[in-house]
Parts: sequence; structure tokens; C-alpha cells
Amino acid sequence: MIERITVVGSGVMGRGIAYVSAMKGFATTLVDVADAQLADAKKALEQIAEDGIRRGKLTREEAEAGFSRLILSTDLAASAQADLIIEAVPERADIKRAVFATLEANAPEHSYFATNTSTMSPTEIASYAKRPERTIAMHFFNPVHLMPLIEIIRGLETGDETVAAVQEVAARLGKETVVINEFPGFVTSRISALVGNEAFYMLQEGLGTPEEIDKAIRLGLNYPMGPFELGDLVGLDTRLNNLRYLHEKLGEKYRPAPLLEQYVAAGRLGRKTGRGVYDYSEGVKA
Repeated sequence: MIERITVVGSGVMGRGIAYVSAMKGFATTLVDVADAQLADAKKALEQIAEDGIRRGKLTREEAEAGFSRLILSTDLAASAQADLIIEAVPERADIKRAVFATLEANAPEHSYFATNTSTMSPTEIASYAKRPERTIAMHFFNPVHLMPLIEIIRGLETGDETVAAVQEVAARLGKETVVINEFPGFVTSRISALVGNEAFYMLQEGLGTPEEIDKAIRLGLNYPMGPFELGDLVGLDTRLNNLRYLHEKLGEKYRPAPLLEQYVAAGRLGRKTGRGVYDYSEGVKA
């Protein structure tokens, strides 16, 4: 039975996973390299909880109980004492390799390793440690506390026991799951990357304004968010990194739009920098 979860990386996804884990009853540790990053994450999670209380999604007592189960730490080695460790660091092989090397050296033999990658190979990531049968991908969606799905991806050597264990965790987190076999981009990232990239080509061609394109996708295709709204939320740098990986693995249809590359080069990464496709400097889209 998995009772203790460690989440590595306190960015948007990592902090969201840790929040849901703690609120759903797991003893949870959120790990990052700097106290300042963890403080920012804690502040963001407190705001999510306040919003939830205001909307009647949870009580203040439930929120306080959840936060009592959440530990913040900069010590990855010590934090590896967990039943399930979910890695949510940037999509860079060198960073993930270093994280998994530390986890392998310090985690108990019974621990399961999961990566929150949206595109990278769980088989390759499993090779960074020495327990491929206990390593899997758990692809959460942003915002984690609202999105109902976890995409579970088996690596080449992932064991059935590992699949069953993470399915049980997902159910306790209140999430639906799909279990698929590894292939670059999985299901959701391949489709999302195509839509988001094509939207940038449309903008580049002058087909319409960002607002018009987003509205057309929301209302015409019944998407909850337009591709530019979603890109700004997850980070245009993240979207570009995913596209470059898919372009390398799957070919020309994933070649990043030049305009997207320009936005990232200009530092217009989305909400986290205050400006992406839209301007958030005043807290709202321009």
C-alpha cells in the first residue's frame, strides 16, 4: 500500500501534484533545489486552497489537514524515503538523469519511480536508475487539482504490479486513467502539440488575432481553453521543447512554428514571465 509520496520539482506541475496528493490523504514531500522556489510553491498552493474554500470545494479544516501532511524539503536524498516518487523536473535528460541517480542510491527497494514527462521515453528514463520494472510515466495535466485524467505510460520493462500500484494511487487521487504503451508524445501530447503549433502558424500567417483563434477553438471544437491560453499556461518554452523532441522523433509535421521560436527567444514564455501570446502584467490578458 502506497502511503508516502515524494514529488521532485516544485514548478507548476510538481506543486500541483503535491497539493492533490496531500489533500487526498497521502503523506507528501515536495522537493526542490532552493528554499525560495519552495516558498513560491507554498504560496501558490495556499491560494489554490483559498479559492477552493471560497467555491465550496473543500472546507478550511480539510485544507489545514492537507497542508499538515505536506513537507517542503531541499534534501532529495533524505526525501527519497517514500513508497512512490514522482519526478516533475524540466524535460531535460541531464536533469532527470541526475535526479534518478540520487533516487536510486537512496530510495528503499520497494519504492516505485514515476516520471511526469509529457513526451520523453519512460524506458529511457528508467535506464537512469536500476529498477525498470518499478518505473513508469504518470502524465498529469494542468491544473492538476482540476483536470480529471492521468495518462499512465508503460515503459518497455514496466511490471504489471507497478501499473496496478499507480492506478490505485490515481483512483485515491480522484483521477480517471488511461494505460497506454510507450511511443513518443503518447496520446494527449501529440494531439495538443499539433493543435498548439498549428495555431502559431495561423497567427504567423495573419489568419486572425489570438483572441479570435482561441475563441474559434473553444466554441467551435468545444475545447475548454484555446491553444494560446493553454500554451501561456503551461509555458511556451515547455511547448517548444516538446515540439522539438517530437520533431526529432516523429518528423516534419511537428516542426516548431518560427513565430513560437521567436516568442521563446524573446522571453515571452507565458504566465510565468508575465507575457506570452497575451500580456499578464496587470493580472489579466491584454
